[in-house]
Amino acid sequence: MIVLITGASSGFGNLTALALVHSGHVVYAGMRAATGRNAQAAAAFEHAVDLDVQDQASVDAAVAQIMREQGRIDVVVHNAGHMVLGPAEAFTPEQIAELYDVNVVSTQRVNRAVLPILRAQGSGHLLWVGSSSTRGGHPPFLAPYFAAKAGMDALAESYAAELVRFGIGTTIVVPGAYPSGTNHFAHAGTPADSARAAEYDPRYGEIRAAMAPALAAIFPAGRTADEVAEAIVRVVDLPAGERPFRVHVDPSEDGSEVVSVVYDRIRAEFYHRIGISELI
Repeated sequence: MIVLITGASSGFGNLTALALVHSGHVVYAGMRAATGRNAQAAAAFEHAVDLDVQDQASVDAAVAQIMREQGRIDVVVHNAGHMVLGPAEAFTPEQIAELYDVNVVSTQRVNRAVLPILRAQGSGHLLWVGSSSTRGGHPPFLAPYFAAKAGMDALAESYAAELVRFGIGTTIVVPGAYPSGTNHFAHAGTPADSARAAEYDPRYGEIRAAMAPALAAIFPAGRTADEVAEAIVRVVDLPAGERPFRVHVDPSEDGSEVVSVVYDRIRAEFYHRIGISELI
């Protein structure tokens, strides 16, 4: 398979790109500054490609390069994303918009570049890396990130129905909260309005300080972020038409999988009621 993955310089994206290469796929590891600050990460891949998901010209150039070199694209992994930590009120509207741009709008840039190719092929697969926060129990002080992930999930669902008649499949992989093994928490953004954030400290400072240790405490021993990459490889390795719509990888069991089973059944029943069940 010819696979394009975004955000491959670190975290789940890097682990997944390496695992896909190991499984025998031709992987284009998309990342910003592939010849600059991410050169070391890029050196691990035969096909590292400079791809800034916030720049349509960069996305288009990366996709054009793949087509020149391979002539097709089989799987696109929407992985690029960014996390923020802090009281929701303390983030400026501009920060919220920026976070949505990275986590949601970026997938639209990539889709507009790749979907004409996949539709012309009559085949292909979009794999979206979501978050269990969309439907599971989740803590406060991550609201902008959780909201963006929910937006991406909704976009992925609609795309699934709109692309199935073109022979293009969809999978949403849903990781839980991994306290280590990725750079999500280490590289998380903070509110620009620090004074507003500080106003929450007297009432919430202790809770915020205890949140990360509490999440780590419920995480089962022996589980690692590599299993998210392994789950993605298992999906990609399946024949077209046999890939699942949603896959959960959630060691802490925050309830997302339970809710998603009901949610996806209700969505399927609604599609049946309005006569479009073939799009499931």
